[in-house]
Amino acid sequence: MAANPGDGTTEPEGGPVRHIPVLLKEVLEALEPRAGKIILDGTFGAGGYTSAILAADAEVIALDRDPNAIAAGKALVDAHKGRLHLIQSQFSRLADHAPEGGLDGVVFDIGVSSMQIDEADRGFSFQRNGPLDMRMSASGVSAADVVNRAKVGDLTRIFGFLGEEKQSGRIARAIEKRRLTEPFTTTRELANLIETVNPRKAKDKIHPATRVFQALRVFVNDELGELAQALFAAERALKPGGRLVVVTFHSLEDRIVKQFFADRSGKASGSRHLPMVEAKPAIFEPLGKSMISASDEEAELNPRARSAKLRAGVRTEAAPRAADISIFDLPDLASLAKMGA
Repeated sequence: MAANPGDGTTEPEGGPVRHIPVLLKEVLEALEPRAGKIILDGTFGAGGYTSAILAADAEVIALDRDPNAIAAGKALVDAHKGRLHLIQSQFSRLADHAPEGGLDGVVFDIGVSSMQIDEADRGFSFQRNGPLDMRMSASGVSAADVVNRAKVGDLTRIFGFLGEEKQSGRIARAIEKRRLTEPFTTTRELANLIETVNPRKAKDKIHPATRVFQALRVFVNDELGELAQALFAAERALKPGGRLVVVTFHSLEDRIVKQFFADRSGKASGSRHLPMVEAKPAIFEPLGKSMISASDEEAELNPRARSAKLRAGVRTEAAPRAADISIFDLPDLASLAKMGA
């Protein structure tokens, strides 16, 4: 489950916060789980949504790329006697795990898990000193690899686009200077450098390192690309009438979800100065409001809900379209190979 508040009112990469599923009532209203339905939870995390769906007597296929989340969920699997199938997998591959007849619902909660933040050795939190890691799947390129080996220009683009960090260039140059004599190995080392370059002002609500840590996490785990592919996979895996429900916490993710539903709505687009673009069959029909945010009451009880946005659609009988990632206008950020790794 995503833990990022995203609005800067608390430390998104900070200390432990009790896990509370965000927009749970609204998610369940959109999914309509009940006996006989098969719902896929693409972001199992601590199991908040999955537990509520199981309580409604639906069958759940739950995915998580984090082996720790899979291990922690074993007790929930045992308690539900065949109604919960917990699988270690990236959610972009959800179609591989869907039944032949299709799914009745798919739900995503985008972001880093509160469990991951709370574990210092995972390297997601700069308030809990640990190795500079940030890998959700515990394998592949780490945040330390990126910080110590990426070109300054690539770091600037990563921090600037994925973290929306205004001081991205200054921070990238300071990183390059420091790593010439000593590589970064811990979260605290990187956070301290960033705070030196960009000191925290009294009026600031978030730590100066917050946006850089967000950018590194998103880059290391290819979170935007994973989300885009997961949306296409849900399009293929849902049966007609199936529901896709997505909760996001940052503008980058929400923009992708909004663009996806707009593209799959079947509405013609174009300019008054250019010929009309032919309308395509709608693959998803809007479900309720185009966007739902947390109530004031929920935001007060759970700061992580303050920036949460829910978007949902109902699958039509139209055939799925090609997975054309260009509809999202994602940046061409360098891979480690391009960075001279």
